[in-house]
Amino acid sequence: MSYCIGRPKITELNGLHIWKEIMRYQPKPLDVAHVQLGPELSELLEKLARNTHDLWGQLRIKQGWTYGPARDDAKKQHPCLVPYEDLPESEKAYDRETSEGILKAILSLGCTIQVPQGTRDG
Repeated sequence: MSYCIGRPKITELNGLHIWKEIMRYQPKPLDVAHVQLGPELSELLEKLARNTHDLWGQLRIKQGWTYGPARDDAKKQHPCLVPYEDLPESEKAYDRETSEGILKAILSLGCTIQVPQGTRDG
């Protein structure tokens, strides 16, 4: 079993695991509440969502996972190891959310995103 670096130390006492140190991880993502994505980025957002899924799938396959009708960690099977277009909408929404967060973070850091001419929606 693998652990993240810096995991709390565990002492066993009467068969119970007691945390000697409690790691209090508190995520602090960039504040992107003020960032709005324009409609010109919708195609890019969808392409990034598809790529996010493909990167995830590529990693899982490399780790020995295969498609299965239900997630089974012991068998390394996952129902989302399918092409992006075959995912349930809820899974696509998750990938879009991740991609949207990345785009907003880029913009909040003062960068600009220029969509090439002829590739915009509409």
